[in-house]
Amino acid sequence: MEFFKPGRTIDFLKHRRIFGSISFGLVVASLISLFVPGPNFGIDFKGGTELEVGFKGEVSTAELRSLVSDLGYQQSEVVSVQGSKVRYLIRIQEVSSLSAQQVKKIRASLESALGETELQEMKVSPGGDKISLRLSASADTDNLQEALEKAGAKVRKVTVFGGDFRYEAMLVGVGDEVVRGLVDKLGERGPDRQNMRIEWVGPKAGAQLRDAAIKSLLYAIAFIMAYVALRFDLRFAPGGVVAMVHDALITVGLFVLLRKEVNLATVAALLTVVGYSINDTIVVYDRIRENMQRMRDTGLYQLINVSTSQTLSRTVVTSITTLISIGGFFLWGTPMMRDIVFALFVGFLIGTYSSIYIAAPFTEWMDRRFFRRA
Repeated sequence: MEFFKPGRTIDFLKHRRIFGSISFGLVVASLISLFVPGPNFGIDFKGGTELEVGFKGEVSTAELRSLVSDLGYQQSEVVSVQGSKVRYLIRIQEVSSLSAQQVKKIRASLESALGETELQEMKVSPGGDKISLRLSASADTDNLQEALEKAGAKVRKVTVFGGDFRYEAMLVGVGDEVVRGLVDKLGERGPDRQNMRIEWVGPKAGAQLRDAAIKSLLYAIAFIMAYVALRFDLRFAPGGVVAMVHDALITVGLFVLLRKEVNLATVAALLTVVGYSINDTIVVYDRIRENMQRMRDTGLYQLINVSTSQTLSRTVVTSITTLISIGGFFLWGTPMMRDIVFALFVGFLIGTYSSIYIAAPFTEWMDRRFFRRA
């Protein structure tokens, strides 16, 4: 399918300085946005507790947000699932109902209650919903539960856990406290305990996931740069890498400015955008290489214009087809799915633009500035 008349050559490089300046400004703005106001990290990266709760009656987002705030969780997010008034995602920054001071108090209470029995080890789970104990001798589980509750811990039950005088105390976590509080406040409209999901991520695990996500993007860019350099020419690789970084940064910048949540799904979308961008760029590069053999006496400036014009119909068809295919997910998908599709939509548009006005012009500049002189 040809959208443009075959044989017509468009002078894309004529306005390369204008488009290059616009792209440079967008990249700088995106870099600044990473610090001010900064990404809105989800619980995957900053840690926290996420509840997906179904309610027995209709509850508005504003009412639910106010109730969660009244329970003592000020920095919380409430998101309706698919526009429903009976099912919500509740995100809370806290992952543990026990503070460091409470943990010390619990240890002291246990040591006092155990008497001559030594408390050899005490571990609190990152989610604050479990305490693991190892003692020097056996102890009564009722006495252990009483000592924990005396220190302020909300205990479900204490059980023997394996040998070596190990015990495990199951506590009421942050998610359970929120659900219990909502049941008390909403009554018959309260949460359906059979229709809920609670997940949490500790702050250390979140930081590790964030670092791993950044490394995955850097590794992808490095290996793609090596691939382009080996397949084509060293002067082509920098243009492809600059285009990929350009696409990823602007996509992230829009996410930050629109205050959309950045999580593992966003990283997956960015990796997809990077792959799409370099694929589109390689199509143009491949046509440039073919034309280099056919048009030996033509300079790289003209070769880029001819090659980009020849692949323009293919680029437009691919982009339109891809955008249509993800459009359904945006219209009928969940809020999380819409954020992923938004990243893909923006990334694909910018990737198409960068293949024409960033990668190829940068390659021409590299050739003119370094290789032709050499």
